[in-house]
Amino acid sequence: MTTRAAICREPRRPWEITDVELDDPRANEVRIRFHAAGLCHSDDHIQKGDARMRFPVVGGHEGAGVVEAVGEGVTRVAVGDHVVCSFIPACGACRYCSTGRQNLCDAGKNASTGEFPDGTFRFHLDGEDLGGLCVLGTFAERAVVSEFSCIPIPEDIPFDVAALVSCGVPTGWGSAVYAAGVRAGQTVVVYGAGGVGSNAVQGARYAGAKNVVVVDPVPFKQDMAKVFGATHTFADAEAAHEFVVDTTWGELADHAIITVGVLHDEVIANALKVVGKTGQVTITAVGNGSLSAPAGMLIGYQRRVQGAIFGACNPLFDVPRLLGLYRSGDLKLDELITRRYRLDQVNEGYQDMLDGKNVRGVIVHEH
Repeated sequence: MTTRAAICREPRRPWEITDVELDDPRANEVRIRFHAAGLCHSDDHIQKGDARMRFPVVGGHEGAGVVEAVGEGVTRVAVGDHVVCSFIPACGACRYCSTGRQNLCDAGKNASTGEFPDGTFRFHLDGEDLGGLCVLGTFAERAVVSEFSCIPIPEDIPFDVAALVSCGVPTGWGSAVYAAGVRAGQTVVVYGAGGVGSNAVQGARYAGAKNVVVVDPVPFKQDMAKVFGATHTFADAEAAHEFVVDTTWGELADHAIITVGVLHDEVIANALKVVGKTGQVTITAVGNGSLSAPAGMLIGYQRRVQGAIFGACNPLFDVPRLLGLYRSGDLKLDELITRRYRLDQVNEGYQDMLDGKNVRGVIVHEH
């Protein structure tokens, strides 16, 4: 069969809408009809050539839809199920899944090639194989994916909201709750208030942080950060640092969480300076920033630096948990969606993101 998709043929070329060929699902694979896909910054990093990826590629790693067909041996989902696609699959059996670290599942090792474990592909165009980003490709109206990437969800959850818990929501939330381990009464500084940073704010507040300080140069994002629970917002790191010194009587912050669009040296340096004794810097952002601080900055104050992927979440547990918090009114997801786009507006959606107009844009597939 054929399906409409947004592909990138090579780095720094715009997303292109075209019809691609799609194979039937093989053993332990499913075909999903996607209804919504999130415009995550990671896809833009791929398109810009900032991260390693095999090209050409079908974009999109945040998505929600309905299972249309299943291959032999599939047990996790059935035809007709509403599902969210976890951008890192969770096999449930490898060393990392079996020890509660599904975000590091060995089944995610082909993310940069977009190919299945046997070295084959399910998308094709004019005789050429196309990978799906994170072996998903949610910028296609239909895709064949591993059942390990599928998480069943209740049918009353809107697809556009559900798509966000594929990556951005748990990545931000978990960066605060799990990777940082924020506790009640603490002071947390979040650098960057986009889709991931807004959820780091929500996670920190839900964990009980007294002060959730956001640093972002865009006034719109500062305002939205307050909607998600920020107690104070600043346009620059220096002003935020002065506030933290004053409000903590010089003890500084307990946590700094870096969720900027593009990681760089300056934001890492600012984060290290803003945390006090036993403080932790959690790095979730993607980019070329490097950790070049003097060892004394870590030793003298016993500071820690922690990298985080997927917010250290366990998707099979945390995605349903987060949707449960949404249903109970404890987690804001509708408010994250600034604008919805058609598939052929994907380039416009990413330009809006880069221009600071969106917290999160979502593609709504038209079936």
